[in-house]
Amino acid sequence: MHIDINSPQMQANPYPTYAKMRQADEPVQVDHRVAGNNAYFLTRYDDVKSVLKDPRFANDRRRLPDAEDWTKKWYIPGPLKIFGDSMALADAPDHTRLRNLVHKAFTPKMIHDLESNMQQMSHNLLDEAQGKPQIDFIADFALPLPLNVICDMMGVPQSDRPKMHRWMADTITDTSGGLLAKFPRLLNTLGLNRFLNKLIEDRRRHPQDDLTTALVQAEADGEKLSEDELLAMLFLILFAGHETTVNLIGSGTLALLQHPQQFEQLKQNRDMLDIAIEEMLRYTNPVQHIAMRYALEDVEVGGVHIPQQSTVMLGIAAANRDETIFENASAFDITRQPNPHIAFGFGIHYCLGAPLARLEAKTAFNVLLDRYPNLELAVPANQLEWRGAPALRGLKSFPVRLEAH
Repeated sequence: MHIDINSPQMQANPYPTYAKMRQADEPVQVDHRVAGNNAYFLTRYDDVKSVLKDPRFANDRRRLPDAEDWTKKWYIPGPLKIFGDSMALADAPDHTRLRNLVHKAFTPKMIHDLESNMQQMSHNLLDEAQGKPQIDFIADFALPLPLNVICDMMGVPQSDRPKMHRWMADTITDTSGGLLAKFPRLLNTLGLNRFLNKLIEDRRRHPQDDLTTALVQAEADGEKLSEDELLAMLFLILFAGHETTVNLIGSGTLALLQHPQQFEQLKQNRDMLDIAIEEMLRYTNPVQHIAMRYALEDVEVGGVHIPQQSTVMLGIAAANRDETIFENASAFDITRQPNPHIAFGFGIHYCLGAPLARLEAKTAFNVLLDRYPNLELAVPANQLEWRGAPALRGLKSFPVRLEAH
């Protein structure tokens, strides 16, 4: 079976295709802009989890025999070269060292201390929307909330935040489109790179009580983050802490509106919100597949022979709809327990920002339900468009009415 996962049909609704892929007896290979046209795509829950914890699969492609170092190619933009050395693409022991250093800065206390600010931001955004006949839920709420939270964590001054909003609104993680479409995103990346460099340098001279300062000062076993590692870490925190949470809040809200009985159940019993957010993660899958893995040797996974040097893509969205693991897997059920989804990954690369994403979503939904429990779609759901690279899935825009007609 060969699938083009870049297609508009997959972006609009990938789940019927994922179901066919899970049932296929033959190896599933896909066309992908980065991986090429012969990447293996794993869709079954047990297979995906097994690869995530299997040291025979590398996260860093440069570990393959005779592999070229893609970060040395002249046409790769500087910021992307730096990202090649980020924690997201590293294997042990480098990943262990980087994660230990970030843990020194990314503390539970720091996340907890943000909660009151999250509540105030949520109220402020809904205050601005109040009285409008309809709003774009993404642009007016789901996008600015997590972006402002990350800016608060990083210590980005208020005067610089409009620039951050512009850079992130034209999603620079999106690899879709031709050269003309990609050029503005490249300029955004370069602008963001310069800004983060200045922020790091400022915190070296003028330390403050923020995540950037904590990363600059973080030390473990006598080691600190290098300049490139600092920049890559801030890039990673900004993208991972912003893009996925936007998708969770936006797509989670859509799931509630499309399932009015579930929505009503949540309104009547707000104590269910934590469980409901876990189901939103499983059902909507803000991240469709995670960083590619590369076979360091011949490996058999789920009865499929994967040759050495093969690229393997891990379909966590497909795994989270696996009928052998989740009863009524295609149903949205906010009472689902247990719910062993892998929306945040699994193993050593489990998302460091998972507690932050959960807290942001819980705060956003609590404030939204307090203020506008009669929220409703302003257009038919089949008219909504989805955005993002094949690895991500979120709404381009999401017109809603805050008060039901």
